[in-house]
Amino acid sequence: MVHSHVRSTAGPVQQQAYAAHELLDDAVRRMPRAGTATLSGLRQVVRESWERSMTLVPDPEDALARVDLVDEKLEEYRLSHPLAAIMPVIHRLLVLPSHDTGMLVAVGDENGRLLWVDGDARLKRQAEKMTFIAGADWSEGTVGTSAPGTALALGRGVQISGAEHFSRIVHPWSCTAVPVRDPDSGAVLGVVDITGREEAVAPHTLSLVQATVAAAEAQLRIERLQRGQAHPTTTAKPLRKAQAPGRTSRPRLYSNTLSITGREQGQLSLEGNTLDLSLRHTEILTLLALHPRGLTADALADLLYADAQSTTLRAEMVRLRKLIGSANPDAVPQSRPYRLPQELILDARQVLNYLQRGAHRLALNIYQGTLLPNSEAPGIVRFREEVSANLREAVLSDASAETLLRYLQLPEAEYDAEAWLSALRVLPARSPRRTAVVAHLERLEAELR
Repeated sequence: MVHSHVRSTAGPVQQQAYAAHELLDDAVRRMPRAGTATLSGLRQVVRESWERSMTLVPDPEDALARVDLVDEKLEEYRLSHPLAAIMPVIHRLLVLPSHDTGMLVAVGDENGRLLWVDGDARLKRQAEKMTFIAGADWSEGTVGTSAPGTALALGRGVQISGAEHFSRIVHPWSCTAVPVRDPDSGAVLGVVDITGREEAVAPHTLSLVQATVAAAEAQLRIERLQRGQAHPTTTAKPLRKAQAPGRTSRPRLYSNTLSITGREQGQLSLEGNTLDLSLRHTEILTLLALHPRGLTADALADLLYADAQSTTLRAEMVRLRKLIGSANPDAVPQSRPYRLPQELILDARQVLNYLQRGAHRLALNIYQGTLLPNSEAPGIVRFREEVSANLREAVLSDASAETLLRYLQLPEAEYDAEAWLSALRVLPARSPRRTAVVAHLERLEAELR
């Protein structure tokens, strides 16, 4: 719900967006997964984006950015990404002026992951609260309607103002974004975005970003000609940075990731391609990712089956190798011992890494729920319990009230009376959110009678 004083200062476009959100609230309350709401008050480009968003994230409260890349992996990925070559142009034309205009400049890859975020320092700190940071996924499939994600979905420049954003946490912000294309093939390489307050969607802002992107694409063409690089085929190959003397080459331009939290089966991101896996294949890849030095057939079978079935394992490995080989032959699991030739990043492992650093909010941004809840593989069961227990302990011991309340929205916390009591203890006495917590505790008590 939008506070009345915020709505009273909004323009006609945002007033319509606020009204659409209220209709969506009502639809979500009546049919939580239906995603049916009257969106006629929105601009067509926003309405169509909301419709796409509702098929992927039906409840706007769940439309939160998640961090896919951090630290060395982020640095390695963005330095070898083709957009690294245009950053001097972006810095000169957009970033430097943004320090005086109170705006942020973000450059993201073709999947909607932000690789660089720079600009006004104060605004940058504020934007971190909604995970508008390098390494975060701002695609429509994750946060719903936003300028970076929607520009990539449409393949053209867009402006999204305030409450037109699908995610409510982004309502105080406005943004303009334009895709960057390969100068030869026309394939989308990424996106350039300006984010700020109302001035970020001024009429001249879109022209400014479009002109900057045109200059950046020209720079890509110049660099390609200087290197004598052949034109790519129908699928644009990422441009590689020139190799520094004495350095080894970096053949991989993408981080391979496996999403298993809040999913019954895994989703594998491999060289920019997405594969939906069977539960057994998800289990195998998860266990191999957890054991980078490899596992013998017997050891892997012990982690997969209650009673070792090496014959079944061999058959599953044949099918898994064929599936992965069709997307990237270099990523096919090896044998004797079974192992992965390339690092595979698990979202569940990222959760644990953030918890170890005390970054509870970022951990919750990544964690989508109990990992592989239908898996009975001994190794997966142990890992599932480890992740769930560590997250719960960290949140209950020293997380903020806001983070604890977010944790309580997870299905696994619904009947966790201790966690709900903890929320009651940390919430200020006059907090309006105490009412919902008390009501939930009373319902739990009534059900346990």
